[in-house]
Amino acid sequence: MIVEDTENNNMEKPPEGEIAQNAAGAGEGDGKTSTATVEPPAEELLRKYRQEREELYEKILRAAAEFENFRKRSLREKEELRKYAISGLIEDLLPALDNLELGLRAAETHPEAKPIAEGFRMVAGQLVSILKNNGLETVEPEGEEFDPNFHESVGSQPSDEVEDHKILQVVRKGYVLNGRILRAANVIVSTGPAAEEKTGDDSETGKKEQ
Repeated sequence: MIVEDTENNNMEKPPEGEIAQNAAGAGEGDGKTSTATVEPPAEELLRKYRQEREELYEKILRAAAEFENFRKRSLREKEELRKYAISGLIEDLLPALDNLELGLRAAETHPEAKPIAEGFRMVAGQLVSILKNNGLETVEPEGEEFDPNFHESVGSQPSDEVEDHKILQVVRKGYVLNGRILRAANVIVSTGPAAEEKTGDDSETGKKEQ
């Protein structure tokens, strides 16, 4: 009886190596289940991809617009620098032009100086031509409406020929460089016809007083 019980016990219990192998296999199976990740649906991935693509596209558009604005601004600043880079030099030359013109006018009153004056007049014409090629324009507004943006009044006087608020005489020329005022013209402004003396009224007033 004792031998039979031992045999039955040996048949019911598996070998120790098999028990260890089963335990290891069970552990491996549990590990795979615990480390598995759940992937998001395809629709969610597609939506995320489209959103990222739109954001990137908007960034590219903004960068391209900023670069285009920078390019245009650089070209504009470069053009303005080219136009007005010599403004200081030309402004320093204006008094010399004024003196040269005054000298030529004075030479016209002396016939013996006519040949020399003609030579200086040619030089002055060449100088003015060079300055015009660089954008310099002369402002001689005689007879025009007075404009404080381009003209500077140095006096006023009545005139029967020139209307009120119009320029009667240009005392000193003005100059404009590429549309920008460099020096305002000094002018005398007309105040219109002078007030007429009322001699008739004065004589009548005298009679009444007598």
